[in-house]
Amino acid sequence: MIPASFDYVAPKTVRKAISLLQQHGAKAKVLAGGHSLLPAMKLRLASPKILIDINRLPGLDYIKESGGWLHIGALTRESALDESDLIKSKYPIIADTARVIADPLVRNMATVGGNLAHGDPANDHPATMLALGAEIVATGPKGKRTIPIASFFTDAFQTALKSQEIPTEIRVPMPKPRSGGAYMKLERKVGDFAIAGVAAQLTLDDAGNIKTAGIGLTNVGLTAIKAEKAEAFLRGKKPDDATLKQAGELAAAESQPAVDLRGPEKYKRAMVRVLAFRALKRAAERAAAAAG
Repeated sequence: MIPASFDYVAPKTVRKAISLLQQHGAKAKVLAGGHSLLPAMKLRLASPKILIDINRLPGLDYIKESGGWLHIGALTRESALDESDLIKSKYPIIADTARVIADPLVRNMATVGGNLAHGDPANDHPATMLALGAEIVATGPKGKRTIPIASFFTDAFQTALKSQEIPTEIRVPMPKPRSGGAYMKLERKVGDFAIAGVAAQLTLDDAGNIKTAGIGLTNVGLTAIKAEKAEAFLRGKKPDDATLKQAGELAAAESQPAVDLRGPEKYKRAMVRVLAFRALKRAAERAAAAAG
């Protein structure tokens, strides 16, 4: 299908992009990677009167550490995460996530900020960022504000971003010693949205017990889900198979899947249980390896 007619503008500064959002309000849509917005426009599910293309905005494509945080520019491409030595060595959960998003052609254009701002419960980064305890930096007419990821996703395809704001940075706490994470998802075919996915991040103490745990669930609710009961259960325990399996059971119970073409609720909960165990086990192995 062909989209409805629209105007197009490509501002060269963040301030100009925000000014355009102020000027056009609900008639405008922000274009980053475009892999969610453009198909919706072709199907007439979205019919903006003006597209504000932010791909030319300078200074929003970076991956760096400073001040105890990993800073990811909102326009950083998925392929950059996939290729980053820093991400692969210190943030394997993010590397796992970027690697299973769609296909290489999509990853060359898709942006981390766009993935999160779209608010699709089937996207992969939301669960990973929940597990990591990330923050979103949003820039609007009044400047910048920081939104904890736990309060960022408000409903299906809805976020805490205000209508005149754009995400400009994602901040992830730098991992403590003896930390490791993993992301796993089940898909019908390579590059598909997840039937279910689980992100797990663990930090071990000196005795090898779980000091902190983060678990995020993909595509089993109206938003990505933070499995808080499973996280609380893990704290202070040895990451043995029995413990990790019980955490998987708790994570599955916290999921809220709906019946669709990818399967019934019971099946999806079973997949959460299995994927949670596997992701937690790999995270524990990586955390132990990081301890030396």
